[in-house]
This record gives sequence, structure tokens and C-alpha cells, in this order.
Amino acid sequence: MTMEFTVIQGDIAAQSADALVNAAGTSLRMGSGVAGALRRGGGDELNDAAMAKGSIDLGDVAVTDAFDLDADYVIHAAAMPHYGDGQATAESIRDATENALRAADERGCESLVLPALGCGVAGFDLEDGARIICETIRAFEPTTLRDVRFVAYADDEYETISRVAEETS
Repeated sequence: MTMEFTVIQGDIAAQSADALVNAAGTSLRMGSGVAGALRRGGGDELNDAAMAKGSIDLGDVAVTDAFDLDADYVIHAAAMPHYGDGQATAESIRDATENALRAADERGCESLVLPALGCGVAGFDLEDGARIICETIRAFEPTTLRDVRFVAYADDEYETISRVAEETS
């Protein structure tokens, strides 16, 4: 089975896919950045559903309904700790990406949109983080996933991620 992997630009909350990945912190409280965009698009119920899953370990995921978003699921991938210095690590980004892909695949999803996990408020360098995410996506062997989109919001972010995706292909 071949899985198509593309880099796109836009607002993750406006994407249509079986699953959207939230750049979550370990508390699952949906604050700013990607989480804020998804919360605004999905409604307060999305934040409530995420919070009801409780805190999760760094690198793990929790899955909720997508509510008002154009998706079946939101996969909350905890690439950043809501404790200590709050900074993502290469390991937390790799684990969160792999666990998000697996969670979508196990639920029979064919399409998934994910952001640059750990590269926003969690402070990880975008180029390094994008390389880890691209390599993790390329190494993943799906059962059902056919279409994985790595979404960038800003122009400079899109240019960096696109270049890294080319370099890792």
C-alpha cells in the first residue's frame, strides 16, 4: 500500500480529513496556536472532551470526536509537557507523530492532517522538528492511511517544511 504524503498551507481547522492532529500539551487543555484554532473550529465541546481524557504522558495521544470540524476524530498528540520548562524534545515529537499516525490507522482513517508538533509554543526548532516528523511519516507502514498532509500556517513555515520534505524524500 502506498501512502501519499504532501505539505500544504492553511488553517488546520479548515481542513477536511478523517482525522486532524492537535499539537497538544500533556494536560490536554486546548490553549493557543493549533489547539486554539481547533478549539475555535470545533467548539467548547472539543476542549471539554479533550480535558475529560485527563493528563497523558509526553509523546502519547488521546482521541476525541471532532465535533464541528470537518473530520471524524481529533487526535491530541502531546509533543510538549505542560510542566517543567514546557519544551518539546526530539523524542517527544517523534513519539507523538508515530502515535498519532498509529491512532488514525487503528481507527480505519484514510486521511490525516498534522501540524508541526512541538515547533510552536513548545519551542522546538522548526527545521529540526519538521525533519523528525517527515522521517517518522515516511517510516510509517499504514494499514488504512492513504493521504497524510503536513500543514503549515504561515508562508515561512510552509517554505521550511516543504524544503525539509524534499530533502527527506
